[in-house]
Amino acid sequence: MGSPRLDLYWIPLGAGASVVRLSGRTFEALSARWQRRERYALYHSALIARTDEGDFVIEMTPIPASEAAVERGVVAEGAVGSRLAGRFRIFRYEIRRWRDGVIPDLSHAVASPVRVTEELTEVRNVLELVPSVPAVVWGRDELHAGEMWNSNSVISWLLVSAGVDAAAGEPPPGGRAPGWDAGVVVARRERDRPAE
Repeated sequence: MGSPRLDLYWIPLGAGASVVRLSGRTFEALSARWQRRERYALYHSALIARTDEGDFVIEMTPIPASEAAVERGVVAEGAVGSRLAGRFRIFRYEIRRWRDGVIPDLSHAVASPVRVTEELTEVRNVLELVPSVPAVVWGRDELHAGEMWNSNSVISWLLVSAGVDAAAGEPPPGGRAPGWDAGVVVARRERDRPAE
């Protein structure tokens, strides 16, 4: 299977999906205006973990209309926008730990892959943590982290929780990853909480 590794990918938001790209650009234009700053390219992050058992895709994605969740390695689901709307599939997301899975937009990744670690114990630790990611409402700040929770939050939460976040670095130049800081804040808060 090759040597163990954990790679981080920065994928332009909405690559291959015009609706997501347009809504992302609108969000960034409004955010930039509100914060009185320049606009940036937005990125979605994902991980690919390699072990002797195979490659595993770790990502938060919308729930597709077909296929069994087991086949996609789904370990958690959550609502998009509001818990009430989450009753409908179109307003739900899933967190995947998908053996031999695919990331449809991987070919669009920028400045990637970023090698996070080649230590098998660290790779396995990240894989074991995936079902523990908080599955809170996407686009909200339910955990009071100061930023909305989204796919980037999932990835940063995993890296910080596993203690391998330093190797991740920053999004590509001229870009940002909304939600990244929320995952960092929540993971550090959980890590630093005194044992009961």
